[in-house]
Amino acid sequence: MAEAWGGAMGPLVGAIDQGTSSTRFLVFNAKTAELLSYHQVEIQQKFPKEGWVEQDPKEILQSVYECVEKTCEKLKQLNVDIASIKAVGVCNQRETTVVWDKRTGEPLYNALVWLDLRTQSTVERLLKKIPGHNKSFFKNKTGLPLSTYFSAVKLCWLLDNVKEVRQAVQERRALFGTIDTWLIWSLTGGKNGGVHCTDVTNASRTMLFNIHSLEWDTELCKFFGIPMEILPKVRSSSEIYGLMSSGALTGVPISGCLGDQSAALVGQMCFKDGQAKNTYGTGCFLLCNTGQKPAISEHGLLTTVAYKMGRDKPVYYALEGSVAIAGAVVRWLRDNLGIAKSSSEVEKLAAEVGTSYGCYFVPAFSGLYAPYWEPSARGIICGLTQFTNKNHIAFAALEAVCFQTREILDAMNKDCGIPLRQLQVDGGMTNNKILMQLQADILCIPVVKPSMPETTALGAAMAAGAAEGVGVWSLNPADFTAVTSERFEPQINPEESEYRYTRWKKAVQKSMGWETTEPQVDAAHNERRPRPIEQEFETEEEQNLCFLFWASGFSS
Repeated sequence: MAEAWGGAMGPLVGAIDQGTSSTRFLVFNAKTAELLSYHQVEIQQKFPKEGWVEQDPKEILQSVYECVEKTCEKLKQLNVDIASIKAVGVCNQRETTVVWDKRTGEPLYNALVWLDLRTQSTVERLLKKIPGHNKSFFKNKTGLPLSTYFSAVKLCWLLDNVKEVRQAVQERRALFGTIDTWLIWSLTGGKNGGVHCTDVTNASRTMLFNIHSLEWDTELCKFFGIPMEILPKVRSSSEIYGLMSSGALTGVPISGCLGDQSAALVGQMCFKDGQAKNTYGTGCFLLCNTGQKPAISEHGLLTTVAYKMGRDKPVYYALEGSVAIAGAVVRWLRDNLGIAKSSSEVEKLAAEVGTSYGCYFVPAFSGLYAPYWEPSARGIICGLTQFTNKNHIAFAALEAVCFQTREILDAMNKDCGIPLRQLQVDGGMTNNKILMQLQADILCIPVVKPSMPETTALGAAMAAGAAEGVGVWSLNPADFTAVTSERFEPQINPEESEYRYTRWKKAVQKSMGWETTEPQVDAAHNERRPRPIEQEFETEEEQNLCFLFWASGFSS
């Protein structure tokens, strides 16, 4: 962090980092990548029913305004001229779904967060329409399995269950977006000419986007019953989308946009095939750059767009292992169980015992993501004895994050064929030294943490600063500043690591098959819309024949 600056300085770039737990605005020096200042605001998550996770889009937007203004105030106190901020980038929690009224600028419902499980019955209904009930049916087009995780089924649920959304769509005043789209539209003018766009990385997480043609897919939209006119325009990750329309940075271009995990990949300088990073946030996300050709996983990983650094620049792809609950388990210990008052206290509790004493914690609060994709799983704590106390549970919670990372790293190694020799890490949880050492022990490879851990925001700033028409940040590897880092070496023998990992996998099996779904109807919005795709077929046989014919388009 900067101390105090006198006189002029080089160009600066800001980054809006809108995550599941908090919003931040950070400002970097475009020449040195040094973080000058930032401000952070925690975001409330709402849990109106079991498995439901919502956020208020207006609260998210207001938190962005607050963070921008407070950061600018801090920069002035450091004698930094905010006129030096030449661009702003956006990185965001992905998949989280917002629908709003373009005439009023008002959200039509709370944002459905990526963790939300209410759509499980929607997923099961959609699966019945696919021959063989194959949840990977769309993978060749989208890189994704059919899951509650992605935006298409959330949008489907909103159209089915929320009268206001359905009516706004019928009256052509509804707009859909992930959080990046909602923010860019609002920050560039909103109802008064706001730019309705997203970037390729966020679009690739909706299940409506063809990752080969880089366009919204008409057949996917038809399958999910999504009208294409509500979708944003898809653009590259690095170009000028529009100008900030209010506040301290009025007139500054918004010129970078990346889903948070793609932003971290860029911020970690993973521009070559085979380079990978793992981000520890609310969830845990391991991404490996696979170059300019998408690689389809055979071991439960997702194929996603990594970045496209300009309109005329090539698109790069990544394999991704997604874990739903990482930092969220620490928040759960704090807020739900009350065994600690802060995240740092959880680390202290774990450090006091240095072992889980045979206790294993599978935090499958939202089912299991990669590599299982098992929505029926629920969280369990097993191996308890009378000796077990809150310290052991705290240690088991941290261990769970590391075991889940081991599972997706194993899958990544199988898909890539070349095992990673070390793991580059970032995200808020990497400040926990117990966790980082545990991770090295469980993976049996070194864990490398950059001394400046804000790589997600850095990636968004790099995309914004490098955009055509801004040009203050070089993406030439020769111009990169040397990154200092902290290294954690494995300290236990591989046999012990393997024993603990085997026990963990046994616990994972115990967590599966807990939940069965029943059709859920929101009592306040129980009117269901007609499903147009089903009306096109008079018999199930006719429907299946049509889908078998259609499937040839996905298998090519």
